Order: sequence, then C-alpha cells, then structure tokens
Amino acid sequence: MSDKLKGIVSIVFSAFGFALMALFVGMCDRYGEAVSSFQKSFFRNLPAVFIALGVFLRSGKKSMGLDAKDWVLLLDRSAIGATGIFCNFYALSHIPIGEGMTLNKTAPFFTVFLSWLLLKERLGIRQFAFLALAFLGAMLIVKPGFSPQGGLFPLSMALLGGVCAGAAYVCVHALGRRQVPGAFIVMFFSLFSCLAAVPFMVADFTPMTSAQLWIMAGAGLGGAMGQFGVTWAYRYAEPRSIAVYDYTNVVFTTLLGWAVLGQTIDLVSAAGMALIVFCAFRVLKKG
Repeated sequence: MSDKLKGIVSIVFSAFGFALMALFVGMCDRYGEAVSSFQKSFFRNLPAVFIALGVFLRSGKKSMGLDAKDWVLLLDRSAIGATGIFCNFYALSHIPIGEGMTLNKTAPFFTVFLSWLLLKERLGIRQFAFLALAFLGAMLIVKPGFSPQGGLFPLSMALLGGVCAGAAYVCVHALGRRQVPGAFIVMFFSLFSCLAAVPFMVADFTPMTSAQLWIMAGAGLGGAMGQFGVTWAYRYAEPRSIAVYDYTNVVFTTLLGWAVLGQTIDLVSAAGMALIVFCAFRVLKKG
C-alpha cells in the first residue's frame, strides 16, 4: 500500500471517528441537563489521553530525541487545536448545526493553503478544484441558511474553529515529517486540551447522569479515533493529495443521523453525498 493510499484510509477512518463523536455530543443534552462546551470538550479528550498513552507505551519507545522545534510544534498544535474545539463546541451550542458544520469544513482549505504558505508544499490546482467541489457537496447536505439566529459572534467562532483545525493539521503534518510518534502527538494534544478545559469546566460544572457519562465516553472514543486517524493521515501524505477525503465526515454524519436518530435524507443531500464521493474517486484515480 502506497503512502498516499495509507493517508486516504487514515483520513477516512478519522472522518468516521469524528462523525461518531458528533453523534454522541449531539445526543448528550437529550439525557440530562445541558452540559457546557468546555465540559463536553474535557470528556471528549480524556479517553484519548489513556488510549494514546497505552499505544505509546506498547511501542517500546524510551527516548524520542525531541528538540526545541518539535516541542514548539507540539505546543502550537495543541493550543491551536484546543482553541478550535472550544470554538466549534461553542458555535454548535448557539447556531444551527448546518451552519456550524459548513464553516468548520473550511478546515481542509486552510490546511492545504497553509501547507503551501508555511511548508512550501506545492498547491495542486486540480486537487484544490476537487476540494472546492467537495465543499459544495457538503453545503448541499447541510443546506446552511446563515440566518441571523444566534448572531454574528457564533458564526465567527465556527469559522475560527475551521481555521484553527486547518492550522493544527499543518502542525501535525510538520511533526510527522520530523518523525515525532503519532501516539505521542495525540496524547500531548489530548492532555493539553483536558487541562485547558478544567478551569472553565469547574466554574460552570453540570452534574451528569449515568447515561450522559456513557454517551460522552462514546464521544471520547470517537474523538480518539479521529485524532489518531488524522495524525496518521498527515504523516503519510501531503495535505493537498488527501484533504478532499475529509469531507467523507459529512457523509458519515448524515448517514449516522439517519440510521440512529431517524433524520431524513432528501434528494439534495443525496446529491451532495454523491458529489463528495465523485470528487474523492477522481482524486484517487488521477493519483
């Protein structure tokens, strides 16, 4: 299996994990009192700390030889990524999920653009064109209205979350090129995000029912799958060649909403999913 194909498989795995996470996060408030974005973020990242720690210890690495630039990239990835999560969770609590998802899915554009700007990687026009078509497919699925509901600030937070996710993935790609172990990247980021959420969670803590705890454990597992997948993906391949596959997350999220929550899929949404799949196969076929 080529490195590009490994990257594609990894990012599709990541997209499915993040779709599971979104499903469970969306279910959480149905089974008890509404939980703050920071509290959800804490429980979303906590399982990944222990999963990544176990994977790292099993790898048998005792010394990684990280230098100052590695630690700076790890801190950048963690701070930017945690900010993105907080922004996204805040936005999804204040605006329709369609708006939040669409603005969050600007992340692949920023990943490709910032990789070209900061890492001097080639910006493939064909890949970028298919990326734009896949984004159009995502908009057909979620059909955002961008109404004034909730105000401009939550919309801005959703867009900032997409920018942060794109920048964080550039850091992941740079760390992968420097041979920093993927499990350590996931563990460091997850622990950083948990610690960053603690002060806000303590200030506005909501007791959770047992059902909510199990649901957030599922969200944490999905989040861990997503983090491992995206970390592997950008270690194997350049963002420009695999970023379009990140939009399979919208397909998975829509299908899970239909299968688990009974949400309907209309013809426009089906057309959007078909467009995303078409773009994915065209990028794969062209190599």
